[in-house]
Amino acid sequence: MKAKILIASALLAAAGASAQTSSPYSMYGYGIIGDRATSLQSQMGGVGYAMNSGRQINVMNPASYAAIDSLTFLFDIGADISFLKSKEGSAKENSIGGGVNYLTMQFPICKFMGGSIGLIPYSSVGYAFGNTIEHGALENQGTGGINQLYLGLSGKVAGLSIGANISYDFSNIINDVFATPNGGGQTKFEHVMQIRDWNINIGAQYTFRWNRWNKLVVGATYSPRKSMRGKTFVTQQETSQTTVPDTVAFSQMKDKYFNPTSIGAGISYTYEKAYRLMVEADVTWQEWSKAPYAALYGPEDIANKKPGELVSAGMDFNNRTRIALGAEFTPKLRGNYGERIAYRLGAYTGQDYLNINGNKVKETGVTCGVGLPTPEGKTMINLGFEWKKRSASPMQLISENYFNITLGVNFNEVWFWKRKIR
Repeated sequence: MKAKILIASALLAAAGASAQTSSPYSMYGYGIIGDRATSLQSQMGGVGYAMNSGRQINVMNPASYAAIDSLTFLFDIGADISFLKSKEGSAKENSIGGGVNYLTMQFPICKFMGGSIGLIPYSSVGYAFGNTIEHGALENQGTGGINQLYLGLSGKVAGLSIGANISYDFSNIINDVFATPNGGGQTKFEHVMQIRDWNINIGAQYTFRWNRWNKLVVGATYSPRKSMRGKTFVTQQETSQTTVPDTVAFSQMKDKYFNPTSIGAGISYTYEKAYRLMVEADVTWQEWSKAPYAALYGPEDIANKKPGELVSAGMDFNNRTRIALGAEFTPKLRGNYGERIAYRLGAYTGQDYLNINGNKVKETGVTCGVGLPTPEGKTMINLGFEWKKRSASPMQLISENYFNITLGVNFNEVWFWKRKIR
């Protein structure tokens, strides 16, 4: 089993696979921003800042890694599929997206320390649509997103745990526009962002127990504002020709594109005796309004230091906020199979970071799911469902309704336990 897990992990990590969204909103900025939630956490509305069970990996707050048992190794692999119904005026469209979402591993370092390594999505881009213009037509399509390959460490003293994730952020975000005049021929404009950067997320949790069955946890995370590194450029090519695309704009991203200051906080309560009940409330705030996203000019404009036609327009963002509630209930910890199934519910609402011509984008969703134990009792299969609505105001723009199915497998392995030889 261990060998199969390691081989699967290595293949997925090498492929850099990540789930793709299917939303026209992802053509703006860096795409649709995620929250580092595993399948279990997604079933509970995406909570996790105050979660530290030690039986499930929690990348949302790296302080949780110290809760792992000294003999336990955890592996969590997740995937999802998303069905989208979008509407703009009288126009309606259905689409499907999804794929492998994340790959994580958690391991003990010593009695008071734990660590984690994995590959998770930070943002996702995926869309394709077209429209007619005067004397021709335009087609838009985009793919990619920002992936994070992270390493995290955590230590605990008494009830206090402190940890950090350091990640290597990499991506190729590609936005294509195909312009087709009525007279024939087609021109392709391709905007590419190649991000090669690092990031850090710091977390803390305090656990208060008044007896062995009741636990209260408060948690918080912080990521500082920092400049992004990488490059971005625009190429132009006549698709009917075999010539090399011309680079019509180019810029290094340093000091022109930024990650925002991000703060998350949560509180959870767990009762665990004959049955298990866990509830949590989280809030997230990201200061995107102070994270510049520069305009990209052509080389002649830059050389002459004069304003000209933008090849790629800059953007102003809104601060992103998110409030989430979640609960998990297991009827019997040591009952029959049906009684050991974990049932989960959650809900969330918030404002996205996108500002589209002065319009704010809002997201609201409800979630549910089950944790299905395997016969040996340690590995857990997490199957979840989510309905989400995304819309803009004051103008309606595009209204989106999602139905997502998430699947995660959490392998719980005991390593380094020496059996006695008789």
